[in-house]
Amino acid sequence: MAAITTLKDAIQENVKSGDTVAFEGFTHLIPFAAAHEVIRQGITDLTLIRMTPDVIYDQLIGMGRVKKVVFSYAGNPGVGLLRRMRDAVENQWPRALEMEEHSHSAMAQAYEAGASGLPCAVFRGYLGADLKRVNPNIKSVTCPFTGEILAAVPSLRPDVTVIHAQKANRKGDVLIEGIIGVQKEAALAARRVVVTVEEIVDDFGGLHPNLCILPNWTVTALAQVPGGATPSYAHGYYDRDNSAYLEWDKVSADRDLFTTWMQENVLDATPDAFADRIARLKETAA
Repeated sequence: MAAITTLKDAIQENVKSGDTVAFEGFTHLIPFAAAHEVIRQGITDLTLIRMTPDVIYDQLIGMGRVKKVVFSYAGNPGVGLLRRMRDAVENQWPRALEMEEHSHSAMAQAYEAGASGLPCAVFRGYLGADLKRVNPNIKSVTCPFTGEILAAVPSLRPDVTVIHAQKANRKGDVLIEGIIGVQKEAALAARRVVVTVEEIVDDFGGLHPNLCILPNWTVTALAQVPGGATPSYAHGYYDRDNSAYLEWDKVSADRDLFTTWMQENVLDATPDAFADRIARLKETAA
């Protein structure tokens, strides 16, 4: 049964320096609040896994918390580059960054393999692609039944997977509505799972049970963090803050501006700042 706790305690007890951590979410429900808590606690030397690293990883990389990324796309969605990630790769600022790039399919397959307790994922992919020239973890195997040449990559087994969701009940069962990415697979592949939610409710009355993406026995720690996915959106709770992604492109382009922004908006902030931001967004929309 999941331990219901604060965000600070959930991160402190489950994410350690040197861990391999997946912060997953697809388009919406990206766990920004949890990543900010990792930064505030000074947790470092992380290997980060994510199918589509975006602003959340740009911030972690820019703060020097990351030694390696395993990913299948990197960018500020709808805007352009991840400038802090690029600075780390090209100029080793604030530290050098290792990269392991895959296709989307390979990442999804690798999470699935990890969730199944398998050592690798085998699939059709990378035919005619050059990515394996720069990624030695992309291998080829021969099917023992058909003789077909298939791609193989190591399974993904994070020390910790962190996700954000709309609801959980008091037992720790987690519900997601709207678009689902690989949150379930990433959680089942991990040794520990931290979930932040918009709200904790007594039950999911009136909602289809298939919306429950994770049963409580798969969740290590659960924290209620309203607004915890902003500036991404949470279906049914708040919209995407497009202006924040545009602002980040300017903020992240300058090291000093980035450092100042992170001090004011992350290091000196608390999880309550996310709820406050949502309230301001709703006031503006009204």
